[in-house]
Amino acid sequence: MDQSVHLKDEKLRIFHTLESIKKWLNISPKNKYVLCDGSGFDFSSLVAEHFPNANIECLSFNNDPALIKIHGKGFGEGEIIRYALGHSETLHESQWFAKCTAKLWVDNFLGCTEKWDGRFLCQAFFSNAFSLKKSRLEYIDTRFYLVEKQFYQKYFLNAHIDIGGGSGISIEDKFLDIARGAQLEGFIFSTPPVVCGVGGGSGKYYKNSSIRRIKERLRSWIVSHHSKFQSLFYRP
Repeated sequence: MDQSVHLKDEKLRIFHTLESIKKWLNISPKNKYVLCDGSGFDFSSLVAEHFPNANIECLSFNNDPALIKIHGKGFGEGEIIRYALGHSETLHESQWFAKCTAKLWVDNFLGCTEKWDGRFLCQAFFSNAFSLKKSRLEYIDTRFYLVEKQFYQKYFLNAHIDIGGGSGISIEDKFLDIARGAQLEGFIFSTPPVVCGVGGGSGKYYKNSSIRRIKERLRSWIVSHHSKFQSLFYRP
């Protein structure tokens, strides 16, 4: 529903969504998955055809295009999660869930979830990590995170309301504001998730070279050892 993205072709979007499901099943085949589409496309038959033995629940509904035009894709993202929480049998029975934007997967997912028993865990972006300037926590990366269901419903369920438009606030900004307001500690991955796949905004595969991965880990290590930010990082 967001016309600002580059990846608009329906066939390509379907292809890359199925590609990500295949990757997820290779990473963690025993997981229960919920695929929720906000454009009214029902993946049920395609999922049954391509992944007959997988535990995948497919949901679909139509996001409001007028509201997404005003508030941006972050609004659509929030509505998709709200719909899934309200209609998914899998999520109804679950205590926590991992959210990942469609067409993406996380290569080190099992490492990210290992020993985690908290409320919320995400990746965040810090500016000036490799500079003499003061580092700043700029925003939370909402492409992938782990969250306790009740915690999400209490703090993030309405995070997408009133973003974009004249406010200029993104869903990433809003998540950070909420985390600060709740005085969260230990909510940032110490080891960065390796997010792979195709970004809907760019329509291109993410570049995840070994050099880039090392750089991200180094950035995380530098910031996590800064006295100002130490308490924000999760320590298993």
